[in-house]
Amino acid sequence: MIFIDGTAVNVALPVMQHELNATAAGLQWIIESYTLFLSALLLVGGVLGDRFGRREVFVTGIVVFTLSSALCAASPSLSVLIAARCLQGIGAALATPGSLALITAAYTGEERGRAIGVWSAFSAITAALGPVLGGWLTQAWSWRAVFLINLPLGAAVAAIAPLCVTESRDEGAPKSIDVVGAALATFGLGALVYALIRLQTTHDAFAGVACVAGLAMLAAFIAYERIGTNNPMIRPDLFRVPAFTGANLYTALLYAGLSGSLYFVPFDLINVQGYSPLDAGAALLPMIAIMFVGSRWAGGLVARIGARIPLVTGAAVATVGFAAFAIPEVAQSYWTSFFPPVVILGIAGTFFVAPLTTAVMDAAPSHEAGAASGINNAVSRTAGLIAIAALGIALATAFDAELSRQLVRFQVTPATSAIVEQREADVLSGGAFDLPSASDVQAAKRAIQVAYVSGFRVAMLLAAFLALCAALIAARWDWRLRYEASSS
Repeated sequence: MIFIDGTAVNVALPVMQHELNATAAGLQWIIESYTLFLSALLLVGGVLGDRFGRREVFVTGIVVFTLSSALCAASPSLSVLIAARCLQGIGAALATPGSLALITAAYTGEERGRAIGVWSAFSAITAALGPVLGGWLTQAWSWRAVFLINLPLGAAVAAIAPLCVTESRDEGAPKSIDVVGAALATFGLGALVYALIRLQTTHDAFAGVACVAGLAMLAAFIAYERIGTNNPMIRPDLFRVPAFTGANLYTALLYAGLSGSLYFVPFDLINVQGYSPLDAGAALLPMIAIMFVGSRWAGGLVARIGARIPLVTGAAVATVGFAAFAIPEVAQSYWTSFFPPVVILGIAGTFFVAPLTTAVMDAAPSHEAGAASGINNAVSRTAGLIAIAALGIALATAFDAELSRQLVRFQVTPATSAIVEQREADVLSGGAFDLPSASDVQAAKRAIQVAYVSGFRVAMLLAAFLALCAALIAARWDWRLRYEASSS
């Protein structure tokens, strides 16, 4: 449910834009509000699980997530939907680290690698399946059905877990919760993302103040975690293990590129290429199939050959995949435009998803599995949170630079051009494709499409650069896997 909702909603966004009359910023907040609380509170979720019982906290998170999904489906306005998505993020933050920590506590050695491989396979498959499911539900019924499907799934999980999952906890877990750290992380990330989203359309002093405030709170968070509390959310000693530090740097770069780029793919497919929501979701099916076949096999690679080779390979192949997304023009065949990069990313994910998770969990002692899982998940979610907003700035800037030129190129009249440029912020979410009736409306739409592709191309190339940086880190890092290596 949690991984599906992280991607299924993306395909429904163009439909939500029309029904809820949302701006491009409003649409981003539908995604970012969920990711913000998930990112900031994942660490708390891991610590709570270690202390009170991972199964208990996991089930609590599932219940919160399911109830907030019902509120999302019933939302009468954009503001209510965003608030409900915040609650979803809180539930997801409680459940996500517990799911992996429970598996880590139940297995050892190569069996743990295979088990994590299965977990990674299903998480990757459901994340990739999300757009297909979201597109089908949106097209066949409504975007609200994307959230309603969580109700029976959540009820089933809440019923099965107490019967089939063994409880585990860390008896030495701290008795207090790092409330100050959680608050600094939440408000710091929130202010920074708000500033980045605002900067996509407005370059005012308030955006600058919010950016500075966000960075200051995040700096205060790091300082507080290091010296301000005896029970930090982020355990500094974990980062003394080379493999743990390297894996999280790798995660930050690669998942920034992955989350930041794939957010914009449905907009290009639906608003520019003319795909239906279902077709846009189905465009990612090859990635699902490839990762399903390969993830269990890849989960045992770290135990056999170490982390370096699979992680370098995964990031390098992902670099090619993101760059391939920058090639398609408007109205090209799927098989020659989007199919190749989707296949390439599926191959890349096979090499980096399960081995990366295995490397992270092997680098921490088993009694700190919840904290380690929470940190790595928080890193990946935070990277995606910031990347969506940051790549949005790059896309908007390139789009703005190209739009005027394309309006002239397609000989759009000054009157229609003025309408397009006046509604430029809405164009980024597809709103301005509903232009007033005019003789040159088709030419204007074509200019918008070409300009959007230019911005999309910039975002994809930046994602490729981030993946390349991840590959370089993986190639040069000290990948000692065992926690005990740090004390030798």
